[in-house]
Amino acid sequence: MRSLYSQLPSHYVYTACQDAAERAHSFLRLKRMGRARKPYPEVRNVSIWLDDHLWRAEGLTSISLATHKDRVRVSFELNKHFLRYVNRGWRLTSEARVKLDYKERRLILYLTFKKEVSEYRPKAYITVDVNENAEAVLVDGVVYLLETDLSRVTLGYYYRRKRVQEKYDRAYGPGSRPARRVLRRLGSNEKALKREIRWKLAALIVREAARRQAAIVLERLGKEPAKGMIERIKDPQLRHRVYQATFKGIQKAMEEKAREYGVPIIYVDPRNTSRVCPIHRAGIVYGKDRHGVCSRGGETWHRDVVACYNLLLRALGSDGGDAPSRVRAFVTVDGGPVPLGPTAAHEPTDVPRALWARWRSLGARATIN
Repeated sequence: MRSLYSQLPSHYVYTACQDAAERAHSFLRLKRMGRARKPYPEVRNVSIWLDDHLWRAEGLTSISLATHKDRVRVSFELNKHFLRYVNRGWRLTSEARVKLDYKERRLILYLTFKKEVSEYRPKAYITVDVNENAEAVLVDGVVYLLETDLSRVTLGYYYRRKRVQEKYDRAYGPGSRPARRVLRRLGSNEKALKREIRWKLAALIVREAARRQAAIVLERLGKEPAKGMIERIKDPQLRHRVYQATFKGIQKAMEEKAREYGVPIIYVDPRNTSRVCPIHRAGIVYGKDRHGVCSRGGETWHRDVVACYNLLLRALGSDGGDAPSRVRAFVTVDGGPVPLGPTAAHEPTDVPRALWARWRSLGARATIN
């Protein structure tokens, strides 16, 4: 490589080799998982890795870049995302990437920030039960059902792609280039919308946990939890919805956001969390909806509420930190046989996506009727 590009600084060769090794490693990992569609990796988007020998920041609006004709100073435009990290105490790392946009005749710079964060000792727990259309969150004895409507998003784009494919197949034939272009744009829009929902939800929960000095309790899911869920599902539409549900994606977003705020994450066994009564440890008999009755005490429970309380009890049983005691966890649960008891422990507080996406704190529930 150095003999082929002797006019370039040698560190360009080093970073190119690192890039190739990373791509090959990723391809081999996907191939072992059975997710590689081709027998060899392909490079579709080319970007240049830069180390501390090839670039350095000069203030907040320009960088010095090493080229084959000595160093060149390049000024760049700031965006809100960049300023947000700078104003919150983040520092630039020595790694960066550069992409050449030949169409717009510009240089796209990808910067990496870092921040020193230490995890605190949790004083409470916030449990999160991940579902397809809503995430159940237990905070101070109240279960919030934060609706995401991911099934509507998945089915909406599914039917749009189907109509586009039928329309373009009639006009241009199967597999036409205009159809691929439209389908690619629809797929990109769907991913962007789901990514926005995941990050807003993760930011809301993690910031609330940091404000309360609490740990977040999540279910320990497998590598591909959707595959196990669709094994016994025969409806193709439901299989598509479940497979497209981002169970692991939401958890990964919380993990990354939690590292930013120093919030500890605790994983517990998810087995039978929605099937056992948290008071009597007896089975719950469910009907056609998401409500079930305890086989011993007769309490009526919502499935998501049961899962949140059982996650809390399992976290308390596995951690000896400064967390709420088991007695407090039992006291906040309404054990009366009255369906949907007066303390609302059996029924979650539904929060539409249009509302929680604007919230800054989960303590604003008093504004909901």
